[in-house]
Amino acid sequence: MEDLPLNDLDAFTAIARERSFRAAARKRGVSASSLSDSLRRLEEHVGVRLLNRTTRSVTPTEAGERLLQRLTPALSEISLALQQLDVFRDSPSGTLRLNVPIIATRLFLPDLASRFLKRYPRISLEIVGEDTFVDVLAAGYDAGIRYDERLERDMIAVPIGPRRQRYVTAAAPDYLERRGIPGHPRDLLEHECVRHRFLSGAALPWEFERADETLVITPKGPIIANTIEMQVSAAVAGLGIIRTFEEVLMPAIERGELVPILDDWVTEFSGPFLYYASRKHMPPALRAFVDFVKGEPRKEG
Repeated sequence: MEDLPLNDLDAFTAIARERSFRAAARKRGVSASSLSDSLRRLEEHVGVRLLNRTTRSVTPTEAGERLLQRLTPALSEISLALQQLDVFRDSPSGTLRLNVPIIATRLFLPDLASRFLKRYPRISLEIVGEDTFVDVLAAGYDAGIRYDERLERDMIAVPIGPRRQRYVTAAAPDYLERRGIPGHPRDLLEHECVRHRFLSGAALPWEFERADETLVITPKGPIIANTIEMQVSAAVAGLGIIRTFEEVLMPAIERGELVPILDDWVTEFSGPFLYYASRKHMPPALRAFVDFVKGEPRKEG
């Protein structure tokens, strides 16, 4: 154990996860050259090439992939063991890694994170916003935020953010003057619509609800984008009808740039959840965040 190169193993894990020396160096707050030195020492120590690197890519070799699979849980346990020492400090510390939907980074997470970090200044938050579904534990995250239909099994879920949210439909006044106001969701099939495409490639249909009636349509239009800012700008410019989170559209609606339509076909759904694996010894930073979220007043939307 005396010559076990823990720092070099940790460096290798960071590089292999990020598939980039520069990205790994930015996350660790060190130079890319220092990580390169660590990897060189480790490969000399084990006598096996662990990463294939070119000017364009960094990928694990077969040996590197096997080592990464075994190291990830082992290093997590070492990190957890060290974090448990926080009970002897005045306040918890460490890094908390969260994987969250991009919409959460816009609607409620910045304010919540600010208040949390003011209460726990020794904790650092690392937040990755993406709309692709990932295994948070396998990817090295402590917890994730998802909506209930996307929660993984055997995970603990805690309400976070608004408890009820709504999808609304809107369009620019000049668009409605030119094309008319749809009176029913089926009318949207004859209109131009602004749609969202997830990074996974999926472009979901639009679902409408009224009383016990549910209607699903696949609209068409001149623009489809994976950023909500682009979609709202396109709708404001009169390129088509938009349907998304009410909180996203309200600023433009209040300014008169967009007009709500199909008001009796608003879709309401439950808000997001913070979810994490059940652990006997939870990392102190995660425990502090869970307790903080549980203590937040529940907002209906």
